[in-house]
Amino acid sequence: MPAIKACLIDVYDTILSSNYAERAAALAEESGIPLAQWSAAWLGLGRERDEGTATMAGAFARTLSACGRDPDPALVSRLVALDAELLISRTSVCPDTVPFLEAVRADGIRVALVSNCAPNTRPMLAAKGLLDLADAAILSCEVGVAKPAPQIYQVALTELGVLAAEAVFLDDQPRFCEGAQAIGIRAIQVVRHGVASRPADPRFSPVTSLADVPSLR
Repeated sequence: MPAIKACLIDVYDTILSSNYAERAAALAEESGIPLAQWSAAWLGLGRERDEGTATMAGAFARTLSACGRDPDPALVSRLVALDAELLISRTSVCPDTVPFLEAVRADGIRVALVSNCAPNTRPMLAAKGLLDLADAAILSCEVGVAKPAPQIYQVALTELGVLAAEAVFLDDQPRFCEGAQAIGIRAIQVVRHGVASRPADPRFSPVTSLADVPSLR
C-alpha cells in the first residue's frame, strides 16, 4: 500500500463539539420567535448555507420572513453578530484534537479540515487556533459542494497534492466515510461518547478517541 501522506478530517463532532441547542435558543429569543418555529425555518435552510448559496445574513432574513417577522436589516445584523459569538463561545475543541493534529504533522503528514458547514465556521476555526494546525481547510460553503459528494474530497486531495490511496479520512458520520471510501480514501469513523455521534459502523474501523487512531506512518 502507498505510504500515507495526508489526513483529511471532519470538524463538527469529530474534532470539536458545538452546543446547537443553546445557540438556537439564544437566536430565537433575540428574534422574538418561538424556538420550535425558529428551528424549523433555520434548519430548512441548512443545505443552502452548507453549499454557499445563502449567506448568513440572507439565511437570517429568510428565517425571519418564514416566521412572519420583518427581516429588518438592524435585526439581521444583530443576529449575524450574535451567531458568530455564540458559535465560538458554545463550541469546544475536544481534548485529543490538538495533540493528534500536532503529532500527525510532526510525522510529515499533511492535514486538511473537511467540513459541511456555513460561512460562520472559518472565523470560529481561526478563533480556536485550528487553522494553524492544518495545511488546508476545505469548507463546503466555500467550494460549493458538500460531503458525501466526491468532489469535496477531491478538492482536499488536490489542495494537499496527494492521491486518494495516500490519504486517510476521519469523520463521525458513516455516510461521509462511505463517500471518501468510494473514491479510494481509507476511512475511519470517530464515535465519541457524549457527543451527537452516529452509531458505530464496523466498515470504518470505529474509534472513540483520536488517540485510538492507528498510526498513520
